[in-house]
Amino acid sequence: MSRVAAFVNVNRSEAVELATELIQWIESSGHICVLIGDSASAVNREDLAIGESEIDESIDLAVALGGDGSILYMVREVSDFGVPVMGINLGRMGYLTEVEPTLAQLRMQEFFEGKHTIEERMRLEVLIDGEESPLRALNEVVIEKNDTGRTVRLALDINDDFFMSYATDGLIVATPTGSTAYSLSARGPIIDPTHKALLLTPVAPHSLFDRSVVLSPDDNLKIEVLPGSNASIALDGHVVSQLEVGQTLSCTAAEKPARLVSFGSNNFHRVLKEKFGLSDR
Repeated sequence: MSRVAAFVNVNRSEAVELATELIQWIESSGHICVLIGDSASAVNREDLAIGESEIDESIDLAVALGGDGSILYMVREVSDFGVPVMGINLGRMGYLTEVEPTLAQLRMQEFFEGKHTIEERMRLEVLIDGEESPLRALNEVVIEKNDTGRTVRLALDINDDFFMSYATDGLIVATPTGSTAYSLSARGPIIDPTHKALLLTPVAPHSLFDRSVVLSPDDNLKIEVLPGSNASIALDGHVVSQLEVGQTLSCTAAEKPARLVSFGSNNFHRVLKEKFGLSDR
């Protein structure tokens, strides 16, 4: 018997409908299902609701029904406990959500039977000056300007050695998984998501050196806000804090990766061809 935790994008009616069907199937198969966030009320199963503080190692599988944003949420909630995450694609891009809705029950049955693999994805660990506990992200951390029409000035140290300063709209530190997210729109390179690296990409920099830099996953980055303007910090698309002049942010690879469930059907190169409309010849 397995314990399954599910998160549903309640703003997508098709996700709510599929979740209702899956819950019935999970329970009829002899497994336990619990629901995180607003998912329980959306499917009228408040008896299955658990709080985020109740998530722990007792969960055997975490399922996200929605788009990549849903799986980013689930990864954030369960990855510190080593729980594998399965994404069911009810969104648009689908870089992270491998399972199509029509195959949801089949793939879950294959998971219970051990017919799957676990793909480990590097995460970032971020410590903000003045905070005691680090934050973690699967895609990226972004330090960006607060004021429209002005740049933010940032100083970057790599392993306690000064590297350079930026006058820029923002600075992205991404994982290989995040190389197809915000960093890509800022002309950063695409990196196979199973690699381990820190990808540094400036956003509209006022500098002759405007290139992305791919760094070792063992590097420790420290970014300081220089006089002129404050900055905001966003992790995986959500603003989490502010940085005032003189404050710093430290970033390195997280000790525990995200663990994504794979069935060998979502080859990264094939996904790229589909998303960018690349022809076979």
